[in-house]
Amino acid sequence: MKSDSEESEAEVKLSKSRKKPSTSNTATMFQTGGEKEKKKEKEKNNKKKSEIRFITQHVIVILEEENITKKKKGKGKKGKKVSVTTLVNIFITSTYRINSKFTNTEFQHNQSVTFRPQEERPPSPEVEFDDLEEFVLRPAPEGMTVKCKVTRDKRGMDRGFYPTYYLHLDNDKKVFLLAGRKRKKSATSNYLISIDATDLSRGGDNFIGKLRSNLMGTKFTVFDNGLNPDRALRDLSNARQELAAIIYETNVLGFKGPRKMTVIIPGMDEDSERVPIRAQSENDGLLMRFQNRQMDNLIELHNKTPVWNDDTASYVLNFSGRVTQASIKNFQIVHSKDNSYILMQFGRVSEDTFTLDYKYPLCAVQAFAIALSSFDGKLACE
Repeated sequence: MKSDSEESEAEVKLSKSRKKPSTSNTATMFQTGGEKEKKKEKEKNNKKKSEIRFITQHVIVILEEENITKKKKGKGKKGKKVSVTTLVNIFITSTYRINSKFTNTEFQHNQSVTFRPQEERPPSPEVEFDDLEEFVLRPAPEGMTVKCKVTRDKRGMDRGFYPTYYLHLDNDKKVFLLAGRKRKKSATSNYLISIDATDLSRGGDNFIGKLRSNLMGTKFTVFDNGLNPDRALRDLSNARQELAAIIYETNVLGFKGPRKMTVIIPGMDEDSERVPIRAQSENDGLLMRFQNRQMDNLIELHNKTPVWNDDTASYVLNFSGRVTQASIKNFQIVHSKDNSYILMQFGRVSEDTFTLDYKYPLCAVQAFAIALSSFDGKLACE
């Protein structure tokens, strides 16, 4: 198995081979500069073609298996033709139904995303910094994976409903980075993020950002600690920035399957600095820009689609030994143009412990907020 440094080198080399000779790292993949409509249309068509190929292959396999089963039941007689309605029902059932039979106790219901259990958990690289506030807002160093651990504390009278989440570097020193907790008496889910494990107040000096959801709990926006636009200066220089938006696909048909999520983040400029997105109102925020396909200076990301494994009756992703338990919360975030570049991965290792790894151009606040959004209840998605 490759080491972290070898994997990072491979990813950097892959990025180099896909870009112009003058480009020397993955930064250009996240730089914004007005992509051409033809390129977008081509990518959209390619995505549709791949989806059609996937469904076609799946249907063919199901049809063959169904006919084989019918032949066996008919003692060698020619099987009956399967109707389109039956075929669709078989496809939906076999793909999304919760299977109560498991071949391995490590793997749970098939809507959970599992792991490859034979891999060992690799060591974490050393990360050092002097200013915590500056570090958690700064994009991860290029070519490095920042490995962290999220712990959930449910102790206390109401911690079952309002647990506190802590983010630490996952190394021998276990350096504290961030803490987050859901605010009480809020109309929608609202998480405060602090650089102090004991101070999670909105007006404190340690307030570093927040995560806010819509009424359904399917769309989230991540803010830094800037001022509300209504109270900021006229030029919005001290107004809050929107660091990310997370959209969970609604499950209107009730199929049981892995969550589907889209993440929108600000793009990076030529100096590898985050492009500031300061919305004057909700109509100008990341969510509305994405909805209207106004993607200037924005980057669109998605969670990597897990692969169905018949032997384990579950969806599987390769977490390189960083995840040890199946969970619907397990996910990997990838760039839409390079499915092999994993910007972030998050997964369960015990009841209240999760690993969180992130790469450039994400920062700790963005990654932690995305993880917090996965903890929030989503009746419309489950």
